Amino acid sequence: MSEHPEAEAAFGRLVDIMRRLRGPDGCPWDREQDLRSLRRYVLEEAYEVVQVIDDNDMEALPAELGDLLLQVVFISQMASEEGIFDVRQVADAICDKLVRRHPHVFGDGEAENADEVLQRWESIKHEERGSGSVLDDIPASFPALARAEKLGRRAAHAGFDWPDVEGVVRKVREELEEVEEAMAGEAGVRRSPVVEEEIGDLLFAIANLARHLGLSPEAALRRSSEKFERRFRAIEPRIVSGEAADLAAMDALWEDAKGRER
Repeated sequence: MSEHPEAEAAFGRLVDIMRRLRGPDGCPWDREQDLRSLRRYVLEEAYEVVQVIDDNDMEALPAELGDLLLQVVFISQMASEEGIFDVRQVADAICDKLVRRHPHVFGDGEAENADEVLQRWESIKHEERGSGSVLDDIPASFPALARAEKLGRRAAHAGFDWPDVEGVVRKVREELEEVEEAMAGEAGVRRSPVVEEEIGDLLFAIANLARHLGLSPEAALRRSSEKFERRFRAIEPRIVSGEAADLAAMDALWEDAKGRER
């Protein structure tokens, strides 16, 4: 007997609704969708969940999670219609994976802290993959900074990493120097592929620095972008009006906007 009958009933209702929407007498829009058309909605809904988490908006979070869950049920329903898999197999797959990769909870394994749990998770995952690279299943479609972080983390689990954060800081400085050297050598060349490559190396090194500090480079950049947008909006009318006609004046306005946030 399930300990969560209400949750099961709610999830079953969602599955039934989606089945009806895709049925012969269902919704024309839902019936027209396919896997490729839903890709954008999966990404959009995931980013909206991230946004309400960042905003600490617990009121909005259930609805946004529901929108994301809908995409899982939607795709599962389409696969079910083709006889490929259904939503039960999706749920079984993640349940089996969670049990398999938590032997310290569901078996006789041991893990003293979160780092040991992550190491065990990656080790089990590598065993499941069998032969091949530890990098094989990192999607090329990931946001670039998030993918850089994951590539670095996987390589680190294989033993390819700096022993301490100081080494990563030195690498960041080295990559910045190489950007400056490339800029000097490509002076006057617009959109230089050489400079682009060096900037990419710098960003990759910064992603590794964030990883070593236990931070997400994607989240860090998102917060900095939000901060920039907030401060620029605060001074934009004064820039447009011509009040700040040179860099020194704009810098003064920027510092004023920063001071108002403290």
